[in-house]
Formats: sequence, structure tokens, C-alpha cells
Amino acid sequence: MKLHLASGNAHKVAEFQALVAASGLPVEIVSARAVGGMPPVDEDAGTFVGNARKKARALLARLGPGPAWALSDDSGLCVDELGGAPGVESAYYAGPEGDAVANLRKLVAVLRDVPAGRRTARFVCVLVLVGTDGSEAVFEGRCEGTLRMAPAGGAGFGYDPLFVPQGHSESFAEMPEARKNLLSHRALAWQGLAAHLQTKLGPSTAS
Repeated sequence: MKLHLASGNAHKVAEFQALVAASGLPVEIVSARAVGGMPPVDEDAGTFVGNARKKARALLARLGPGPAWALSDDSGLCVDELGGAPGVESAYYAGPEGDAVANLRKLVAVLRDVPAGRRTARFVCVLVLVGTDGSEAVFEGRCEGTLRMAPAGGAGFGYDPLFVPQGHSESFAEMPEARKNLLSHRALAWQGLAAHLQTKLGPSTAS
């Protein structure tokens, strides 16, 4: 079963491929680049679900006739001290160009004077799976944590160097990929999707 991922972000594609491999399901994650790239989408729905739905449906329209599925995720970092920001605007926090380095730098600056006890936050991920058969399924994952005073670690992407998941001392960017993929918001949302796919594929398909 192929799931066309509504993203050209190589980091996201690799992360989903790792999640699929760990699940043992006979599923292939295919980048939007394989079908000509993502169509332009205005992520203006105001919610993670709404934005993910728009992206999934935009890619589905490119997949042509016959059975096909498009998978989209919309995710972001919600900081309590900022009233939930950057939230759905996480990818464009520092401007419309979507510069991840600039986004991280801006968040560090905005939170510079916020003490450790008030630096609570959570990563949220919503996955939307749509099919040419008209089906739609929605799954959500949340990872609670805190934000470091300064970024640490060279792995991961986005806000990973700043985010320390609850119960841990390392940022996502300091963790081995296998450990992050047990804890992350995307991994938790994937668990729900994997269970859904298992029912579609049948009990004999998991390794």
C-alpha cells in the first residue's frame, strides 16, 4: 500500500519511513515530489486538522484515477507562555519564507526572559488520510514537554533543538532517532494511523 505524503520535506519523509519500518506494515511512503511536487496550498484553515485536510486533498487531486491515498500532517509547537503560539503558524513564525533556522532563532529571542518554570509547551501533530474512494480518517498526537533556554543537539529539525519531552533531559535534537520515534507527537499520531491501516490491510500483514 502506497501513502503519498503531502510534503516535499525530506526530513518528514524520512521520519515517516522510519515509523513505517518500525510498525512492520507493508506500507510505502512516497514523497509528493514523485508526482510533481505539492500543489500550492494556503494553510489558512486556522486549525491543524483544517490545514492537514487541505494539503491531503490537494495532493489527492494529483494522483489520478484508481485507488490512491494521500497522507498529510500538520504539526506545530504550542507554547503556554505565548498563549499557544506559534501553533498552526509554527512553520512560518519568522516570516512567509518558512525558514526553520529563523523560526527557531525568533522563538529563542521571544522567550529569552521567561524562566524555566514557565517554559512549558507541547508538540501537536494531526494526520489526515484521504482516499480516492472518498474516505477520510484523522489522528492526533501530543507530546508534552519544556523548552530549553538555548538550542542543543544537531539531529532532528525545526524546533527539536529547543524541546525537551516530559520525563527526559535531552532535547529531541540530542536523541537517537529510534528514541524520538517512540516519544514524538508524530509517532503518537502514527500509532493511531497504523492501527487504522492494520484493519484495512488485514491481521496477517504485520511482521
